[in-house]
Amino acid sequence: MLKLAIDMDEVMADTWAKFIHRFKEREGFEITTEMLIGKELSQALPHELTPKVKEWINEKGFFRDLPVMKDAQEVVKELSKKYEVFVASAASEFRNSYEDKYDWLEEHFPFIDWRHIVFCGDKSIIGADIMIDDRIRNFAQFKGRPILFSSPHNHFVTDYERVNTWEEVAGLLL
Repeated sequence: MLKLAIDMDEVMADTWAKFIHRFKEREGFEITTEMLIGKELSQALPHELTPKVKEWINEKGFFRDLPVMKDAQEVVKELSKKYEVFVASAASEFRNSYEDKYDWLEEHFPFIDWRHIVFCGDKSIIGADIMIDDRIRNFAQFKGRPILFSSPHNHFVTDYERVNTWEEVAGLLL
């Protein structure tokens, strides 16, 4: 079986949706998709709100209740019948995220064995045949087939094979 590495944030889990909800609920600031196109979240915010991104993303529990991306559960389950599926997340970037991410995966993707969950910092260690990720920096040293999962911040990137939805992933890999 080919090895398939799948990123978590902005690929399986909708991190953007949580930020959008939090800014509206807690700060009264509405973020639109148009504001995010081609930008990192902090670039789309008024200067006085940018510290909130770092504050929230580092708090315990932030990653625990992220919404699941549409069709991700069903497609990943089908992919796991054809590929050796690994979840590869750069969890080391946010030390409080480890337990949250593990518990989230256990709840929403219980068919992924704990031995196939890779929490790392630098994804160049990943030796899969295919990697689905939203961050092109994770493809820099990757020797397999990179597939870019669309996210507002990577909207203008054209150098990689791209998928916009989990339905498209299914069409491409199943």
